[in-house]
Amino acid sequence: MTVLQLADTMLDLLAEEDPLNELLQGYPGYEHRLPDPEEAAEARLRERAQAVIQSARALEPPAEDKVTHALVLQQAESLVDRIDARLIEHTMADYITAPIAKLFLALPLVRVTRPEQEEAYLERLEAVPQYLGKAAERHRQGVAAQRFPVAERVQAAVARLDAYLAEPEVDPLRRPTLTGARAEQRERLLAEKVRPAFAEYREVLAGEIAPHGRPEERPGLCWLPNGAATYAAVARTHTTTGHTPGELHRIGLELIERLADEYVAIGGSLFGVRTVAEVHERMRTDPAMRWKDGDELLACARAAIDRAEAAAPSWFGRLPSHRCALERTPAEAETSVAAAYYIPAPMDGSHPGTYYANTYRANERSRYGMEATSFHEAVPGHHFQITIAQELKELHMLRQVAGINAYIEGWGLYAERLADEMGLYSGAIDRLGMLAADSMRAARLVVDTGLHALGWSRARVVEYLQANTVMDDVEIQAETDRYIEMPGQALSYMVGRLELQRMRSKAQVELGAAFDFRAFHDLLLGGGALPMAVLDGVVSEWTQGLRTSKSG
Repeated sequence: MTVLQLADTMLDLLAEEDPLNELLQGYPGYEHRLPDPEEAAEARLRERAQAVIQSARALEPPAEDKVTHALVLQQAESLVDRIDARLIEHTMADYITAPIAKLFLALPLVRVTRPEQEEAYLERLEAVPQYLGKAAERHRQGVAAQRFPVAERVQAAVARLDAYLAEPEVDPLRRPTLTGARAEQRERLLAEKVRPAFAEYREVLAGEIAPHGRPEERPGLCWLPNGAATYAAVARTHTTTGHTPGELHRIGLELIERLADEYVAIGGSLFGVRTVAEVHERMRTDPAMRWKDGDELLACARAAIDRAEAAAPSWFGRLPSHRCALERTPAEAETSVAAAYYIPAPMDGSHPGTYYANTYRANERSRYGMEATSFHEAVPGHHFQITIAQELKELHMLRQVAGINAYIEGWGLYAERLADEMGLYSGAIDRLGMLAADSMRAARLVVDTGLHALGWSRARVVEYLQANTVMDDVEIQAETDRYIEMPGQALSYMVGRLELQRMRSKAQVELGAAFDFRAFHDLLLGGGALPMAVLDGVVSEWTQGLRTSKSG
């Protein structure tokens, strides 16, 4: 097989692994499907991924396909690692790794604009009972193999299912717009098949799985069979680097120490205090740090995006073809999703990429982080990176949609700091928000590795986050649960940003006055999502080419 044929195969494998993957919405042949969590199905998928690995390793790719070849190999190896991690067996409640979260978060975001898409959505609802039945069986297999879930996470899943079943009138699975007879068919499916399936799944969790739950003193992968090796593999998948968990833990500790000086430099004069602890306390407790209402929050987000879009041509040569849309988080989802998130445009371009800002209980939300979040999620962050990738029609589609967290989230975090260089922050309060985002991502390196490699308890994670970030208690509790249920994913943000900054610094040193931000950013965004090692090679080759042409 050629490199491009292997890339075709890899695309199909990724779509089969997760037909609800937000980067693949609209990929033909999968709009009617849900993932298949059955062990035998995953074994077949793994076998096909191994075949791709073997074929890729046997190839000597032509020069024009070297980067795509490296991406194919990394994506196939990562798929094998994800299957081998068996996270579905003990992941219960939140985020996209848990079965119910995949349905409650991803399905309602599916947009339907054509009759065939309405039919595809109904087919997905028809498949929910089978999906939940297979997920329940995987949980049973996990218990049999002593891969036990965390008891509190099972209880959280049961509580979420209870809340869902108690309010059928606000079912999030009603959110996609269906018309006429199809809307009526959906109501019958929800009442007669879908909700009963959720109720049955709930009974499995409460009656069969919960009694085997791990205590909060042992929430990490390291407490499970083969847990250390599993965590090393998922950390490698999410960071695409060779850093060990121990190295990542140390990097996080060092970053937290360095951030303290910046907090005092910016917040000291603003608040009239002298220590980082005092700055943190003012950020947490000062009433001026809260929004008046949701409208004020949205207006700030819109203004930040507008400023970033106006400044972008001075820093980027390649720009997205459409502006970033901004919407409130839908009311039925606002209590269970993040403060902000970005949903890419589908492949058919039927609607733009959209930044969702959560206005629920806005007067209790911190105002200092909104600008940094907008630069991360929208412009010049995820909207630029993902939309430009979608428009790279000269590249194989795998290069456009590869979900490489270190690149995607690393770029988002890089965008927060780049915005400071671009002069986009309104003032000291908003620059403190940039530091707050930094300290949260640096702390993630410490606590994620602490949980899954070093055996930290849940309480120890909470204590560390309270001491070293400005998150309030509600956010700390939610973040801690996220790290428990998504091992390794939280590492990708800071590792990716550090790698991007390292590549930039190296290019600036080597090129001197010839370094150009527009050209560098176009290089980073012009090749699609890439593993860090592969991207490093691309940047080095670009730098060498410029040096050679200059000397010639």
